[in-house]
Amino acid sequence: QNWTRGMSYWLHSESHLDTGPIYVRENGKLHVVNQGAGSIQNVTPKARPFRLFSRGFSVELCMNREDDRARRQRTDHFIFTYTKEGNLRYSAKSLFSLVLGYISDNVDHIDSLIGFPEQIAEKLFSAAEARQKFTEPVTGLRALQKFTEAYGNLVLCSLCLRNRYLVISEKLEEIKSFRELTCLDLSCCKLGDEHELLEHLTKEALSSIKRLLLKDNSLSDAGLRRMTAPVRVLKKGLENLLVLDLSCNPEITDVGIGYLLCFKKLNCLDISGTGLKDVNAVIKRIQMQIGLVHSKAPLKEFDHSNCRTEGWAEQTVLQWEQAVMEAVKPQEDLRSRTAAQRFYGKTHRIEEVVKCKLVEAETKASGNLQFYKEKVLNCHLPLKKEVAGSHELKNNKKRALAEQERERTSKQKHLCLTVEDWDLLNTY
Repeated sequence: QNWTRGMSYWLHSESHLDTGPIYVRENGKLHVVNQGAGSIQNVTPKARPFRLFSRGFSVELCMNREDDRARRQRTDHFIFTYTKEGNLRYSAKSLFSLVLGYISDNVDHIDSLIGFPEQIAEKLFSAAEARQKFTEPVTGLRALQKFTEAYGNLVLCSLCLRNRYLVISEKLEEIKSFRELTCLDLSCCKLGDEHELLEHLTKEALSSIKRLLLKDNSLSDAGLRRMTAPVRVLKKGLENLLVLDLSCNPEITDVGIGYLLCFKKLNCLDISGTGLKDVNAVIKRIQMQIGLVHSKAPLKEFDHSNCRTEGWAEQTVLQWEQAVMEAVKPQEDLRSRTAAQRFYGKTHRIEEVVKCKLVEAETKASGNLQFYKEKVLNCHLPLKKEVAGSHELKNNKKRALAEQERERTSKQKHLCLTVEDWDLLNTY
């Protein structure tokens, strides 16, 4: 046939090239063309082994099993999605996201972030937070300090640790690394007078605190003296404090309230549930020296709803809390079992530690001692009342000046500082 002649001619003319076997399909059958004779053989084609390398070539695959984590992270270089038809589709991530992931994996090795753009730093923090780098005991603290040193209140401006005493004990160093906080809630934590966190409140890193809630923390006059020593003597520490909650601390007496008179910028103060002996004298003293008025109704500033954890590290604090709760789960299960046994009378009931709710009930029964500063004066009163009020104001000013002179003279007699105050100052 004509096509066989053309094929044989092509084979003889291109014989110097090794094209391999040539197959031709005719009438539904596959034929192989014999290159030597140019004829067609109706035989089944033999599979020729395909070799990419020579027979003597060998490959040895070396795998480091200790680096399984690094090999698993290579899958993060792609984004896997599905099409409308249900087929798997993957696309490579951008170079920025790859570099961001690499730096977040090694965030504890960063030397400094001072001067680094805030927008990229926030993305880097969220990437490291998603990998739970800040929950690690040593490297997490080191990485968190790099961010807090560079960005301050952007990392965390408000911290709520209400009834989170386990988180405080487990992550104390991480909590102390936060800087420029404006709101700190430590209510119902039973910290006591000599806790490290209360001592840390007097540092310059937390001089920006404006709202401090220390409700039900087993504080006494000694704790208030330590906390207010830098403000009273050096005019440093919590000098910018606006809202202070010291309720439900029954060991605070009239002497401890005297230490609080150094907070001249206070707008709201709560000392309900404290161990005051002469309440009327304390109310007059606070009104004369700080300018706060006793409130008959409860103030909204002390309902603990305004203080929330806000900032980049909001999810980090939640991760700390979840880790602590997972560690305490067996104890909670055991506690539920004992509670069931008590219900059915199998075990005797044991008195538990008094919680904040019970202390709040006691403070309501004893009375409300919340103070606020009047921002707007009543200027629309009749003239007669104004004249009478002016005489009272003059008398009050004279009394205040006389008390201030007495305090100055007493300070001069006692050389301004006591031995206890000097001991405190030497510790800071």
